[in-house]
Amino acid sequence: MQDHRRDYVLRTIEERGIRLVRLWFTDVLGNLKSFAISPAEMENALNDGMSFDGSSIDGYSRIQESDVLAIPDVNTFEVLPWVDGKSAEARVFCDIANLDGTAFDGDPRQVLRRNLRVARDKGFSFYVAPDIEYFYFAPPQDGSKPVPLDNGGFFDLTSTDVASSLRKETIRTLETMSIPVEYSFHEDAPSQHEIDLRHTDALTMADSVMTFRFVVREIAAMHGVHATFMPKPLESIQGSGMHLHLSLFDGEDNAFHDIRDSYSLSETAKKFMAGLLVHAGEITAVTNQTINSYKRLVPGFEAPVHVSWARNNRSGLIRVPVPKRANPLATRIEYRSPDPACNPYLAFSVILAAGLRGIEQNYELPLEADSNLFEMDDVALDKLGIQQLPQSLSDALKLMEGSQLVAETLGDHIFEWFLRNKRVEWRGYKTHISQFETDRYLKSL
Repeated sequence: MQDHRRDYVLRTIEERGIRLVRLWFTDVLGNLKSFAISPAEMENALNDGMSFDGSSIDGYSRIQESDVLAIPDVNTFEVLPWVDGKSAEARVFCDIANLDGTAFDGDPRQVLRRNLRVARDKGFSFYVAPDIEYFYFAPPQDGSKPVPLDNGGFFDLTSTDVASSLRKETIRTLETMSIPVEYSFHEDAPSQHEIDLRHTDALTMADSVMTFRFVVREIAAMHGVHATFMPKPLESIQGSGMHLHLSLFDGEDNAFHDIRDSYSLSETAKKFMAGLLVHAGEITAVTNQTINSYKRLVPGFEAPVHVSWARNNRSGLIRVPVPKRANPLATRIEYRSPDPACNPYLAFSVILAAGLRGIEQNYELPLEADSNLFEMDDVALDKLGIQQLPQSLSDALKLMEGSQLVAETLGDHIFEWFLRNKRVEWRGYKTHISQFETDRYLKSL
């Protein structure tokens, strides 16, 4: 199969007149990185990988051990659809390896591969379908607030504005790049949009999320518009989340489905959910990795704050959607805290590890919290045993630092670098004097 796919890649490069092949990978924080090779080098890249200086990538190698290999994954080869025939380009995602061919510890894609092998050894395949929210703004000006392109709301049909046209063009481009879209619509906030991708295996989906963010920004930039996945770019309105619909499969069967259960949830699903709830605080620094992420995770803006689950309660961390037509393949859970600024390879890894820990150690799922938790005070929440997610990046890092689960899932290299990097970010934020502080205190104190 791999040989067949390899032949297809080389033949397509020749037949389509590809002038450049872009090798894509990410740094530890999920920033997309790339370097280009000529078509003549592609066969060598497939055989031996392409070496580059890893010390120039955040979270990769130290100077004294800098060289690493980018090894193209032929299953991810796609021709870039917006480049004309005279300068046709393609992209392929790469796994990063040490010079001896072993997996490089600093590569987020290799981290996800390793955790998916753990799941596979237990008989499971991990599937993900994200609902990705983002904003379109006018090109940002230094010192100015973001300027939305429309004042639409949830499901508004804004047929003549530029934002709707951008979304349509984005969807067409994604479909051309073999990324199927299930839904798209205008979200609740002005100039906020959502595109939901159809479920697939976690590695393919992590690649698709990286491609999605690139395509959204690229199409917007072509039309003089700025697209952002910043979790909370505007005050007083909701931020952007990336709700994740999750399921485990055992062969062709949905391991989360049990027709005998009133919620159609199997014991495997319940233990997986319990694992997520127990370890939610520990993994939040990875699923919500920016200081700005925690401006979204506050009461009153539809984002989850409480570590709880329910069938139709969107104030909790986990929601259990009702499957359409009781389809057993559609039984799934929705994990609602992640935002689209995360590194999807690492986020999927820690979510999977938390769920598997619940299965391995037979965690017990707490009772459903079907009340509006935003309307309950702390005393009532304590009586129900419901805790809150971390309220700041600093709080999240403290929980992550003490987590054996996260350390094992990410590996020492990424775990330690991530903590160091994010502490530096937090220290910079602590010493920053915001406009809020100046307006509130300068005259009165």
